[in-house]
Amino acid sequence: MIEQNDIIIQSWKQLCEEVYHDSWKPDMGRYRSDYAFRGLSDKNYELKNSFLRNCGEKPELEYHLLRNFRKYSINADPQLTGTFWRALVLAQHHGLPTRLIDWTYSPFIAMHFATANTEKYDTDGIIWKVDFVKVNQLVPAPFSDGLRIEKCNAFTLEMLEKIVSLSDLDCLFKDDQVIFFEPPSLDERIVNQFALFSVMNKPTAILDDWLILHPELFRRIIIPKELKLEIRDKLDQANITERVLFPGLDGLAKWLKRHYKPVSSELG
Repeated sequence: MIEQNDIIIQSWKQLCEEVYHDSWKPDMGRYRSDYAFRGLSDKNYELKNSFLRNCGEKPELEYHLLRNFRKYSINADPQLTGTFWRALVLAQHHGLPTRLIDWTYSPFIAMHFATANTEKYDTDGIIWKVDFVKVNQLVPAPFSDGLRIEKCNAFTLEMLEKIVSLSDLDCLFKDDQVIFFEPPSLDERIVNQFALFSVMNKPTAILDDWLILHPELFRRIIIPKELKLEIRDKLDQANITERVLFPGLDGLAKWLKRHYKPVSSELG
């Protein structure tokens, strides 16, 4: 059961300790976490990608979405949509439903997304914590060869393009598989959010189902609704806000809207 991997935090201090759990590397003498983080405002939300939520069990629609995105994105740099991999990343970045799921290297940015939605302050939030290094070590050749040659833990877009086309991804795996990769630095938003993506070999696969089969690879940190406001205030004081994570006037407006919303309204 997935609940066996749940940690219900009782304080800000415990939250900070839990997100850095298992980050000490004795051989390096440094704190270097192998985890990717994803914060959600409701602990009951599944790790479903936006393509599945939008298009249901119709994987054939992915090709048509990306084909038309490439065709009609006339103002985009052709290098950014030159392959379906690149179109996939750019489309996700601009809100098109894709098989990608957003993650971050930063536990504090995950805390932001778990506490930013003021409409969910009556609901427990969650931070998913997945060992992306071990996940990527499960992939067979030629993927594993790419990581070994590059001496890295996460794939890059360029590495994936050399190994396989998006349309042939499913053919390389016998069973469902997950890969974590870093997107190119398209703009300040991706950089500031310290972003990486997970992708599965099928656009309709659900990451929760795969993780249940690999309980040693993840933890779920539950944020009780009673702690959300305290965590939110401390993140704001640390400048982990929409103003930084979504550079520009839209992010500024989101931050001000939330920051000045009365507490009584937030807590119902």
